Amino acid sequence: VHRKFRRAAGEEGGNITAHLAHDVSRRGRLLDAVDVPLGGLGLPTDTGLYYTKIEIGTPPKPFHVQVDTGSDILWVNCITCDKCPHKSGLGIDLMLYDPKGSSSGSTVSCDQPFCAATYGGKLPGCTASLPCEYSVMYGDGSTTTGYFVSDSLQYNQVSGDGQTRYGNGSVTFGCGAQQGGDLGNTNQALDGIIGFGQSNTSMLSQLAAAGKVKKIFSHCLDTITGGGIFAIGEVVQPKMKSTPLIPNMPHYNVKLKSIDVGGTALQLPSHIFETGEKKGTIIDSGTTLTYLPELVYKEVMAKIFAKHQDMTFRSIQDFLCFQYHER
Repeated sequence: VHRKFRRAAGEEGGNITAHLAHDVSRRGRLLDAVDVPLGGLGLPTDTGLYYTKIEIGTPPKPFHVQVDTGSDILWVNCITCDKCPHKSGLGIDLMLYDPKGSSSGSTVSCDQPFCAATYGGKLPGCTASLPCEYSVMYGDGSTTTGYFVSDSLQYNQVSGDGQTRYGNGSVTFGCGAQQGGDLGNTNQALDGIIGFGQSNTSMLSQLAAAGKVKKIFSHCLDTITGGGIFAIGEVVQPKMKSTPLIPNMPHYNVKLKSIDVGGTALQLPSHIFETGEKKGTIIDSGTTLTYLPELVYKEVMAKIFAKHQDMTFRSIQDFLCFQYHER
């Protein structure tokens, strides 16, 4: 994986404040309703997000997109985009998608089944000549608007013997015509976002509905040096540990049973991790830091400092931090 948040030279601990700001805006995004090599690093001292390269169109062209388990649609910047970045501080070459430049590309009209399914029915004033539009506003005020297109997507797929094989399928995705806010900045610019949410509009759901893959994904991340794999389909080898997802939830909720510190389980109220409206534990590749309820956080800190009484807090970018080296 490649890093999206870069650490400035001489900057201690990386820009943790930027990660917090990102996660706050991320919560707003969560309210909106392939086996691919990853870039990025999930440590708050380095890149906070993961991105990958996919290929779209005929002939195929490369696009770098953020991998996001908390949103649903795939969208990339279009050739007609207004205020789209043309260069990136991440050192990658940005690409603009041209529907007319792909022999397999086509515009999705608002009277097509995909559009009706996305919006829960036919849109008022819809005719066959009008495109199916999309618009997303994120919690930090960033926006992306455009229209849906269909084209061929190329990807590598786990073949079950520790190898990957080439695959492709037709998917419907957003053609970004206008970006606002941070999505238009060049500092950490990417070509778009690939959502792996549970909605039928996600790339994974579309490929699964077409019988191309099983509706399963996993990611193996190296948090030390970066790098990793985001696998589409069931991984047979190597053996992987798994935990069940809670059904009928809008996001990827898991049941967090307990927290151990130094091999000892914290004594916490039984209701603290209950799942419900605005409660529960969500796994999300687009959130940088880990967040705990205040009661849980205090118990964790108390156990850590009881075990390591020589450690002290240090203030870094308005955060209280401690550094621990395993002996």
